[in-house]
Amino acid sequence: MMQKLHELYQYREMIASLVRKDLKGRYKGSVLGFLWTFLNPLLQLLVYTMVFSVILKSGIPNYYLHLFVALVPWIFFASSLTTGAKLVLDQKNMIKKIYFPREVLPVAYTVSSFCNMLFSFIIVFAVIGVMGLGISLTALPWLIPVMAIQFLLVLGVNLITSSVTVYVRDLEHIMGVVSMAWMYLSPVVYGIDFVPENWQGWYLYNPMAPLILSYRNILYYQTAPEMKHLGIALAVSLVILAVGAMTFSRLQRRFAEVL
Repeated sequence: MMQKLHELYQYREMIASLVRKDLKGRYKGSVLGFLWTFLNPLLQLLVYTMVFSVILKSGIPNYYLHLFVALVPWIFFASSLTTGAKLVLDQKNMIKKIYFPREVLPVAYTVSSFCNMLFSFIIVFAVIGVMGLGISLTALPWLIPVMAIQFLLVLGVNLITSSVTVYVRDLEHIMGVVSMAWMYLSPVVYGIDFVPENWQGWYLYNPMAPLILSYRNILYYQTAPEMKHLGIALAVSLVILAVGAMTFSRLQRRFAEVL
């Protein structure tokens, strides 16, 4: 493990280059370009707010913020299920031509997606400021460990989906359905109170559930996240990262041959 981390560190410039390339090319050719980083979550926010505030009334005060603070990190996670699944396939020409640790690809993509989420959070803070809802300065620093845990989770998922998709191409399309189902199994558009109490213990083992609840505690309720939630999210994320690292390490040996 330490040897692999050292090797990745030696290729840090390549990782940085791929991150810059992905950020610049993400909306290349579109009229609005980088503005889609902000417009995409805003448009999704508008749709869900209309549905759950007007049509299917949730009864949650300031529902738009309750949703928005969960929607932005959810988009970061969902990208690992959909776009992240084909990140190795998209770089097949480079894999065939030159040697580099293949883990560079999911690491660079995860960093790029994480940066995209950070940019989107600018809009979250802008909405909070415009609406005069305030931010707790004592709770705000907790965003750092919450985001760090989610980064580990997304990296683990990217390692799994990107490597398995090389061998099972249908997985790229299956992940779209999985992403939609996973969203409704996570407290993105609703609160934890909507989950039956006797199911909540198992429900929290969905790693995105305690993470979303933590984001919501910090930015919506303006309180520190519950240690139980952070503990569960960290434990499950580390397991997924370990499984992802082992899966990717084993499957990447035949990438050039299969691609």
